Amino acid sequence: MRARLSLLLKLFGLWLLFFTLQKPLFMLYNRSEAAPGAGFFFGDVCDVLWNGLSMDVSTTCYLLAIPFLWLWATLFFPRLSARRWLLPYAGLVAVALSVIAVVDTSLYSFWKFKLDATVFAYIDSPRQALASVSAGFVAVRVLAVMFLSALLILLSVRLLPRCPFARLSSRKRLLAGHAVFLLTGGLMFLLIRGGVRESTMNVGHAYYCDNPFLNHSAVNPAFSLLSSSLKSDDFASRFDYLDEATRASVYAGLYPSTEDVADTLLTTSRPNVLLLILEGYGGVFIDALGGDPAVSPCINALIRESVFFDRCYANSFRTDRGVLSTLSGHISYPTVTLMKIPAKSAVLPSLARTLNRVGYESDFLYGGDVNFTNMKSYLHGMGYARVYGDKDFTPAERNTSEWGANDSITLARLYEMLVRRPADKPWHTAYLSLSSHEPFDVPYRRLDEPRKNAFAYTDRCVGDFIRRLRQTPVWDNLLLVCLPDHSFLYDMSYSDPRFYHIPMFWTGGAVRSPRLVHTIMTQSDMAATVLGQLGLPHADFPYSRNVFSRRYTYPFAYSTFGGGFLFADSTGVTVFDNVSQQPLTESPSASADRLLRGKAILQTSYDALESMHSFGD
Repeated sequence: MRARLSLLLKLFGLWLLFFTLQKPLFMLYNRSEAAPGAGFFFGDVCDVLWNGLSMDVSTTCYLLAIPFLWLWATLFFPRLSARRWLLPYAGLVAVALSVIAVVDTSLYSFWKFKLDATVFAYIDSPRQALASVSAGFVAVRVLAVMFLSALLILLSVRLLPRCPFARLSSRKRLLAGHAVFLLTGGLMFLLIRGGVRESTMNVGHAYYCDNPFLNHSAVNPAFSLLSSSLKSDDFASRFDYLDEATRASVYAGLYPSTEDVADTLLTTSRPNVLLLILEGYGGVFIDALGGDPAVSPCINALIRESVFFDRCYANSFRTDRGVLSTLSGHISYPTVTLMKIPAKSAVLPSLARTLNRVGYESDFLYGGDVNFTNMKSYLHGMGYARVYGDKDFTPAERNTSEWGANDSITLARLYEMLVRRPADKPWHTAYLSLSSHEPFDVPYRRLDEPRKNAFAYTDRCVGDFIRRLRQTPVWDNLLLVCLPDHSFLYDMSYSDPRFYHIPMFWTGGAVRSPRLVHTIMTQSDMAATVLGQLGLPHADFPYSRNVFSRRYTYPFAYSTFGGGFLFADSTGVTVFDNVSQQPLTESPSASADRLLRGKAILQTSYDALESMHSFGD
């Protein structure tokens, strides 16, 4: 039994060592891709190795799955030969890991992102793929693959025993052996998954700073390739409702350039920008939008003294998509989560990045697991230098709810962060709440219905936070934007237009005066609208429109859910089901134009998604 476990541990050590050594070699080869003039130091190498370790372990355990099952089988068939059955597998792994390591290291300077499924798009056109490199370049890489493969195979041969494993001498030992393998399998599953937290292992687990090169260096290339391959899709072929001429004609003019400003809401062009994103806080709980007045008295009071956008629609139906639409001003997709595809999300525009260019410092605070749905990698890529999550709270604080630190704790932390900041440096902070989420267990009891009570708790926390902040100098130069990440299905379905209706209000000392804005828009328009008020360019936000622009002459909202889309304009609302190919809702009456425009946006967005690696170039 000891020999079997010893072999498993030796293979584990061999492949983990390979992944570990590959990282500094990757960094040395691509050192010119580090921040200009900054380079990297020994401490950076240590940080890369440490932050990438969990992903390396996860990938190693994936590779160990077949040897593990084979070794378990030897309890039943002890005369199975390790060399005969495991050596071909070890050889295949050796070649695969060598190819992945060499290709990843060699292509990074061209692609600026880790190896992923994009590489498969060039396999059927090798001549075009190799057109930018010399024959010598290719020859050196082939030799490198051969050397690494031979080395790994040689080491594997030395590890594999020549003789069959000994048969266990008694039933008791056999049962004990099965128990050991069962426990080992459970441990491997946890290591593959990345632990027992809500988020499973993803590329974002390795991201730890705002330096893309260091983050990319920490990512295991084999894991990146495998995970992206499982997510790959022929996006351009999806939702081809219209011929190309019709699509182009209908789509033209829907998203015009809106960099002019017809109206100014602010007293300064450089306020500090605080963005409060409230989990699931849809219009169903907002009195000003026809929702339940008992749930959010604090927010309703704030709305009356703020700039309130009462015809704003959510872009999507999930946090990962809603946060991305908010921070990147980007469209949403019914079947794709861009946040989980780092190679595509990394090239999106960013509110934080645009503000950083003019001297702002940006950070993000969330009480939960920031690795969930690859959020951390996305946020760092968008320019948020510091990303605070559950690990930045004490164990007692982050265990106050199933998802992490509850809203009263995180908003108290946010308050302390803001009041301690120097007044001479502009900043942008984004905050995401979490208490208004299943299982709706909050330390607050005002309403009997648990779901409403959880939203009421967030309402009280937001009200207390803003009340305290108003008493500080921070308020004087502050633009505070509050909106949800998405809405909430409270006694309704996706076919109900009320689901997409969300509140957005702007307040703070930098806001000139309260106002009601009755223009149709989506949450993705927030980014361009804020940048427009600050006099900053936003032409790189193709799906975000400044609603105060003179060129915003056709207000409409486009939103998506898992099975379809919503399109709303001054004539009404259409909700379309992509599966049944039928409208679910037409209010107040059917409209061929609304349906046609919604289909044109959906089709165009998927066509653009196919080539998004060069998006915005």
